[in-house]
Amino acid sequence: MTGSNRKAGFQTRAIHFGFDPADHHRAVTPPIYMTSTYAFESVEEAESVAEAAGATYAREHNPTTAILEGRLAELEGGEACVAVASGMGAVGTLLLSLLSQGDAVVVHSTLYSNTFAMAHDGLPRFGIRVIPVDLSEPANLDGVLDGSVKLVYFETPVNPTAQILDIAAIAARAHAAGARVVVDSTFASPAVQRPLEHGADIVLHSLTKYINGHGDMLGGALIGDRETIARIRGTGLRYITGATLSPMAAFLVLRGLKTLKLRMDVHGANALAIARRLAADPKVAWVSYPFLESNPGYAAARRQMANGSAMMAFGLKAGFVGARRMMDGLEVISRAVSLGDAESLIMHPASLTYARRRTKPEAKLATGVGEDLVRLSVGLEDIEDLLADLEAGLARV
Repeated sequence: MTGSNRKAGFQTRAIHFGFDPADHHRAVTPPIYMTSTYAFESVEEAESVAEAAGATYAREHNPTTAILEGRLAELEGGEACVAVASGMGAVGTLLLSLLSQGDAVVVHSTLYSNTFAMAHDGLPRFGIRVIPVDLSEPANLDGVLDGSVKLVYFETPVNPTAQILDIAAIAARAHAAGARVVVDSTFASPAVQRPLEHGADIVLHSLTKYINGHGDMLGGALIGDRETIARIRGTGLRYITGATLSPMAAFLVLRGLKTLKLRMDVHGANALAIARRLAADPKVAWVSYPFLESNPGYAAARRQMANGSAMMAFGLKAGFVGARRMMDGLEVISRAVSLGDAESLIMHPASLTYARRRTKPEAKLATGVGEDLVRLSVGLEDIEDLLADLEAGLARV
């Protein structure tokens, strides 16, 4: 791809890897293969393809999706990838493929709310034990790892707190006890962080977020060794969840990958400027951002991340009420629950939780998430406009 034995850079691979226009009528952009099944010249050919677990039905294989999977595996440094219909599709397909009755999984005490629900409400129904542990101190693993623990699962940066967990330190302890490590790296993307390089066994992404980057599709991905990914595809995707990514969604993610590194550079620069501005404001009680020197996980973040990415959490001294007032004063930054878009997005988990209690009285905030916490996904707007918008919001507090 570079005309020599030198490996191409990240940006070049994100645009070109795994695709030769000569194989697709010389189309420079990968085509969208909108088909649910495949035809064969003979019954014998169909039998040989099926025996080799090849392309027979679109739940397991699609040419557009295959290009995306190969490119994601390459960018993460993995052997193989399986792409699925959503981030939660990836969570469910992973856990239900690799865990069985009697197994246990260790999870960090703070997780994305739907992953938390899957772990604490879903898995126990199938006889799978879930052990929450504060992994900010990797030594906390030492008292819980036994032969039944098959996986150690965590996010870094953590949703929604932006906390940093030390991948290498956690992986070393997990591997010593025979457990595999799964890292949800959605908040970073492979342009910023590649967990496999630090000892993780499997990387999970919500493709909906930074990798796609345009807020116009849902998708998820799992990257790891070839044998494990084949097992996840052949059991979890094929038989258990059926969470197939559409060819159109795969095309959109391939488009997003072309600008991923460029976007993440701007995301990170904008976020660091905002984090420093918030940290200096007398109305702000605290700021959690990976590349702030005051962050407890700063040293680990500098080891395992190229920049601080664009996710941060902060709290105002005015607490719950102040957070709501500040957010209602914003005009450029959108009040929305997703993240990783070109647009800056902000949310207040406590307000959402209280709203859910009207129909689900048992709803509660995740461990480590206070009523004052505001989550900000910093976008690609001009930094001067974002800072001015936050100034206007803070003026209401």
